[in-house]
Amino acid sequence: MAHSKKSRKVNQNSPKLAPRTKKTERVLAGKKKDSGNKAGSRHNENIVGNVNGTGSQKKDPRHGSKVAVKLDLPTKVVAPKKEKGPKLTDEQKLLKMEDDPRLNQLLDMLEEGKELSKDDQKWLENQLNLIEALMESLGITAEDDLEHVMKSVTSSDDDLFDKFESGADLLKDFQNKD
Repeated sequence: MAHSKKSRKVNQNSPKLAPRTKKTERVLAGKKKDSGNKAGSRHNENIVGNVNGTGSQKKDPRHGSKVAVKLDLPTKVVAPKKEKGPKLTDEQKLLKMEDDPRLNQLLDMLEEGKELSKDDQKWLENQLNLIEALMESLGITAEDDLEHVMKSVTSSDDDLFDKFESGADLLKDFQNKD
């Protein structure tokens, strides 16, 4: 069977087209009514105006804090908190202060005849005063301290050899216990 095209003729049962009207007679569709807030209403409340229409404006909770933030660096340096350990006795404090590498270095520089800065000189005097106060509280005089140092330095080779041999004897005794 042959293919036949649909006809474009309108018969009685087809829908009717609206009659043509002139441009001047046509009513244009109005602009779509806006819904929601105006653009930028959250940021420009003073420009957009009052949203609620009442005399008092509600603050938008999305704005955040208005507290000023300091942008400069703090001038004071916060020292880290020192942990409290067991309290040291005066003897332990004295030994710790005498073994201080900075103190020893500054004393060596003084013996060599070098000049110290004001801060170093002040620190050194403070440390020496503390050491002297600890020695007085322990009842140690400078002469006693010198005698003790001289005895330990002037020990002879025979004394050192005797100490070494006695240590070897103690080691043998310890090994024989097992």
